[in-house]
Amino acid sequence: MANLFLVPQFIVSGENAMKASMDHIKSFGTKALVVTDSAMVSLGNVKILTDALSENGISSVVYDEINSEPTHTMIDKGVELYKKENCDFLFAIGGGSPLDAMKAIGAVYANGGSICDYMGKKIEKKLPHMCAVPTTAGTGSEATKVSIITNTNTNVKMLLNDPKLMVDMAILDSQFTLTAPPSITTATGVDALTHAVEAYTSVKAFPMSDLFAVSAIKKIFANLYEVCTNGSNEAARREMTIAAFEAGVAFSNASVTIVHGMSRPIGALFHVPHGMSNAMLLMICLEYLKSGAIGRLCELAKVIGVYRDGMTEEEGADAFVAAIRDLLGKLTIKTPMDYNITKDEFFKYIPKMAEDALISGSPQNTRRTPSKEDLMGLYEKLWNENEKA
Repeated sequence: MANLFLVPQFIVSGENAMKASMDHIKSFGTKALVVTDSAMVSLGNVKILTDALSENGISSVVYDEINSEPTHTMIDKGVELYKKENCDFLFAIGGGSPLDAMKAIGAVYANGGSICDYMGKKIEKKLPHMCAVPTTAGTGSEATKVSIITNTNTNVKMLLNDPKLMVDMAILDSQFTLTAPPSITTATGVDALTHAVEAYTSVKAFPMSDLFAVSAIKKIFANLYEVCTNGSNEAARREMTIAAFEAGVAFSNASVTIVHGMSRPIGALFHVPHGMSNAMLLMICLEYLKSGAIGRLCELAKVIGVYRDGMTEEEGADAFVAAIRDLLGKLTIKTPMDYNITKDEFFKYIPKMAEDALISGSPQNTRRTPSKEDLMGLYEKLWNENEKA
């Protein structure tokens, strides 16, 4: 079976990557809409970008209102600003929210209508040129043909998936990740780990996606705990920046599975950050999918060095799952209760969450295909296991 493999046209990585990218960016346009959040402005990261653009004869206008996971109303406002200011290309700097928002703004500007029209639909017209500078090592949005936008009218996180959403340039400079606090570093790092594990265990995995997934998993196991506890370690930050990109490439090409399918409804209904909702679901979902992916999980045990000679495939798979459990146990993974969600409210929405997860299509990529009843049981297990803890 043939597989289409997509990556950004330009990938600039390493020290001073921003400066090195400018010769290529000059060909993208003369005025950029910079999509970001207020924290990036206050930290000075946006000024580094806009100064670099200005020094190269490119003007810019800053849209810094993506201060939560992006909603369709934020996209509408960004499109209006892009048109009003006569911008001709897009830049995003920040975590996955500004990057996803940039892609959605580009899609609506080029194709019209509302971003709510595009869930599960093909994007027909080419977007403006887009550049992405990730400041967290996790979402991988700089490497993907995916954007996640919440429709606040329906409380659904819309999965938009189209090759036209791939950015033209990804700028990977780990210096921008040094300002990420431990809570963000943890949530986004586990998000990257989830991307890579799901890509490797997806029914849509293929050799090219496997290369990137395996490399990411190896780097993340070697560096995630270090960056969460010693955020000034530049070498570890650099490895995590590359790992997050690799994980993004992997899942963009092979798709995510059950964790992301179940995670999005929790985020949409209860406003739990995407990376943390993935983190709280990862163990429960791994235990569920294990029986359908024993060989693949055993291979990952070998990748991270927990496989021992003489182990059966099932023992190897168990060793990998145990290693994930140990890693998460050393990190601060929040529970639904930490977001002031009540049991009655959570259980009331379980049928809707299970249905919305299935509608997204992601759980169907799992090597053990879940039913709605399976997903409802896993949501109940998420609550009950944390309630006992």
